[in-house]
Amino acid sequence: MTIKRIGVSLTVGLILACVWFYPKMQALYLTIHLFDEDRIVESFRSATAIWPAMRLEKSNQPYRYTVDLSGSLPSNFSYDDQDYATQAFLKDSWTTGFLVIQDDVIVSEDYFLGNTQTTQNISWSMAKSFISALIGIAVDKGQITSIEQAVDLYAPQLVGSGYEGVRIKDALQMSSGIAFNEDYGDFYSDINRWGRDFALGNSQDAFAAGLNRGVKPGTKNHYVSIDTHVLSMVLNRATGQRITEYMQENLYDAAGMEHEGYWIADGANAEMALGGLNLTLRDFAKIGSMYLHNGALNGQQIVPKAWVADSITPDGPHVQPGPDFGYGYQWWIPPGNEGEFMAMGVYNQYVYVNRETNTVIAKLSANPYYNDTTYTPSSDWVHLALFRSIAHQAGRR
Repeated sequence: MTIKRIGVSLTVGLILACVWFYPKMQALYLTIHLFDEDRIVESFRSATAIWPAMRLEKSNQPYRYTVDLSGSLPSNFSYDDQDYATQAFLKDSWTTGFLVIQDDVIVSEDYFLGNTQTTQNISWSMAKSFISALIGIAVDKGQITSIEQAVDLYAPQLVGSGYEGVRIKDALQMSSGIAFNEDYGDFYSDINRWGRDFALGNSQDAFAAGLNRGVKPGTKNHYVSIDTHVLSMVLNRATGQRITEYMQENLYDAAGMEHEGYWIADGANAEMALGGLNLTLRDFAKIGSMYLHNGALNGQQIVPKAWVADSITPDGPHVQPGPDFGYGYQWWIPPGNEGEFMAMGVYNQYVYVNRETNTVIAKLSANPYYNDTTYTPSSDWVHLALFRSIAHQAGRR
């Protein structure tokens, strides 16, 4: 081969390498800077422009809430003997959408920072509660025999990993025993290492199979987002369908979702089950309305009633609410006796349900100070105080 031909071959190889690597490097760069103050709001409503996406089609029989905006939010609320002005708190927590549903009627709805009623926003960990619902549906259909079974029975690539022998129930309750650092403020944490791996298009299945055990499964509630990805692996193999397809057929259509939705995905087209669901605010709220009504919505029983009850009832000492939130099947359980439960995502995403007052509240945010533990508007506990104040006022209407 002549020098000229060698040069041409190297040039062509370099061009092909650049074409192949550039999208990955761009996605990695955008992922690393996703939460920068000047980017975060747009990033959260543009996830499908950053990563591959799997589309959910809007329902042919949409469920539309009745709207009566005669309700008003309390002007102030209190937490730990400190008063907060509601509107200032919403602004300071970088709220992009806020919705209050009382007795199945929208009584308050506001959008901020450029979001609108049709904006599809990323869920972060609120997606986990949707995955739990899909697991419950698969159990009811007999596609998953029992949540007492080990996850590696359905996902054999987990044999030899820290997940071998972990029950599906343990993963549902964030009690897998996997050693994992979920600190989003630590660049070198396991969750941020996973995020960079995801941005490069690498397999989430392989990442899960590379994790090790820290403690005995089923004994300690330790938040490991990869537990939810493992649940998606179980669901994929039990049903023979991708998360998007299974959700479309068994939940999205039935719940009457009004707009298209999206799951972002890795390079193997596996959905980011642990946080990659993109919906409008009203469509996010429907998971709360569904669970408020024991799994029924839009005239249909969508999630089995028994599964809903089990999902929001901590049944072991390690998942009970106390100084911290308790945990069900991918739902957070606040302390108290009002029948409350919450889907929560980082950077202050929430679906709050209060069964005593018949209230559902959904909040989307893009708070760049979320990882600053001294910044009060980042606190889940202060948000809970706000939600309770609204629910108690709305429930007295």
